[in-house]
Amino acid sequence: MPKAYWIANVTVTDPDAYKGYQTIAPAAFAQFGARFLARGDAETLEGNAWERRVIIEFPDMDAARACYASETYRTARAERAKACTADIALIEALD
Repeated sequence: MPKAYWIANVTVTDPDAYKGYQTIAPAAFAQFGARFLARGDAETLEGNAWERRVIIEFPDMDAARACYASETYRTARAERAKACTADIALIEALD
């Protein structure tokens, strides 16, 4: 099975509240074999500007979906919702 990636675009609106997400989310990522490939400031050439861009690699689509649906990540998402705006897409790698 090909690897899968979360591509997240994030603008933090409350840095203190965002720490709650940053405390919880790593456990979900570790549970599903995720690995951060890129994270931080990004230069926007076209489209909407976001404060941060994140690319997270998963072993496959099943793991990426399971992570997003997990109880741990649902808890993290609830924290994130209070602290930022975000768009997250899931994409499968090319063979």
